[in-house]
Amino acid sequence: MTTSMLYGGPFRDMRLLQEEVNRLAQSAAAPRASFPAINVYAHQDGIVITAELPGVQQDNLEITVHRDTVTLRGERQDQPEGAGAYHRTERGRGSFVRTFGLPFQVDPDKVDAKLRDGVLTLSLQRPEHDKPKRIRVNAG
Repeated sequence: MTTSMLYGGPFRDMRLLQEEVNRLAQSAAAPRASFPAINVYAHQDGIVITAELPGVQQDNLEITVHRDTVTLRGERQDQPEGAGAYHRTERGRGSFVRTFGLPFQVDPDKVDAKLRDGVLTLSLQRPEHDKPKRIRVNAG
């Protein structure tokens, strides 16, 4: 009888409410990743950045490069035609800005940007004067 009182009856609603509050508190306390998620890797001639941008249209994306800083700015719209009240929403929508530093300066005139299947790929070239130079050592 004690078991049925704790898991049923008047205490059931209180227990379910407490579980929901605990779940919401855990998700609110969990650190959220910045949007968009990016990968940055360098090579001898420059740097490549990939960013996950599902739901972002090319016309709603602005990329700014200044010295060793890149800024991605845009808007993600995820409102299907004829959608009424949502049952669940986990994908964010709206405006975003993401600025991050690079390990070296890049040439803003030599930037190639492609948006394909929701993934942005930026290829940024290092200026010639900033590339490492190999110095030959002479004997004697």
